[in-house]
Amino acid sequence: MSMTMTQKILAARAGLPDVRAGQLIEAELDIMLGNDVTTPVAIHEFEKAGIPSLRDPDRAVFVLDHFTPNKDIKSAEHCKQIRVFARKHGVRNFFDVGRMGVEHAVLPEQGIVVPGDCVIGADSHTCTYGALGAFSTGVGSTDLAAGLATGKAWFKVPSAIQIVLTGAFQPNVSGKDLILHLIGRIGVDGALYRSLEFTGPGVRNITMDSRLAIANMAIECGAKNGIFPVDSVTLDYVRGRAKRDWRVFAADADAPYDEVIQIDLSALRPTVAFPHLPSNTRTVDELEAARERVAVDQVVIGSCTNGRIEDLRIVAELLRGKHVAEGVRCIVIPATQQIWLDALREGLLEVFMEAGAAVSTPTCGPCLGGHMGILAAGERAVATTNRNFVGRMGHPESEVYLASPAVAAQTALLGYIAQPQ
Repeated sequence: MSMTMTQKILAARAGLPDVRAGQLIEAELDIMLGNDVTTPVAIHEFEKAGIPSLRDPDRAVFVLDHFTPNKDIKSAEHCKQIRVFARKHGVRNFFDVGRMGVEHAVLPEQGIVVPGDCVIGADSHTCTYGALGAFSTGVGSTDLAAGLATGKAWFKVPSAIQIVLTGAFQPNVSGKDLILHLIGRIGVDGALYRSLEFTGPGVRNITMDSRLAIANMAIECGAKNGIFPVDSVTLDYVRGRAKRDWRVFAADADAPYDEVIQIDLSALRPTVAFPHLPSNTRTVDELEAARERVAVDQVVIGSCTNGRIEDLRIVAELLRGKHVAEGVRCIVIPATQQIWLDALREGLLEVFMEAGAAVSTPTCGPCLGGHMGILAAGERAVATTNRNFVGRMGHPESEVYLASPAVAAQTALLGYIAQPQ
């Protein structure tokens, strides 16, 4: 029976020779992830059920990243609860202040997720790890509790959309532009409970940091997961990081797909998602042709989508020797401690500071309106984050425009959304 890449991973973890779309299976989990917002609920359910211990502490990962360093008493209490639980149950993959970072940047960087894994996380952007050739998807906190107790989870096997990529990005175009283009093309429910499987000769021209950004936003068009083939780019990234052996799965040549979407990477242009949906996209070319100037109050560069070292290098190249526009707050947030250190050693943080930007410790913070950049009524922000729903970064009368690091940097310099140069 022919299968997609996702279906092959699920069949292997379910101990079955094959699976088909719509089939209900119970699969063995390799990694179970929680953060400072979702883990307390999972702990409550776990303890309420009277479960004495975790099925396997080494498969549990807790990252304190949303309101950390703690912004108030409630977030401090949540993090304390997780610290106590992690210590009690011997969870070694526990990332706290001084070691923490944005969860979906930490796990790939630390080699915790490897190709062929089956991963759940009590966070919708757990789909990020498809960039490594793993099946990974977001679940609720009660599902996380069940996974911690049993090491397994139930899934309905998804059907798939094949995204065939050709060509290579033009300058100042990246994975963020590709995923915004795709979401704008098919809509926020265009891949509902389906797998986005990225294939084609263009894949080899996409860096791992861009692949992580693309897979990260698969959920924004309703996908169950997004996944890339394991190639030399993947293996170059994984070698030297992986904490475990990995398995490489590939779709059958005649794998069943609901539809096939062709995208020429060389035809893509810098793209922005206007409020209040990631699918409300327009290219910067279209803005300029209409002579439409969208002024902003704040620019946020970071998050689990675009806070990696490649992103920061792009931003530094555009900001070097220049200054952020008067009246614009520019906040740069490296996604992990290691990325922060790498940016420091490369002189990138100096570039940001001299350009008038603020540099933060790793945190999700402003992405979900948590802290470190909340918007007031009537304010606009361009962000390299992944969601721009009403009130996402603060006041319900504020606006968020999603863009790539290059567009965000140019916007910070000019004070309005502009073509990176």
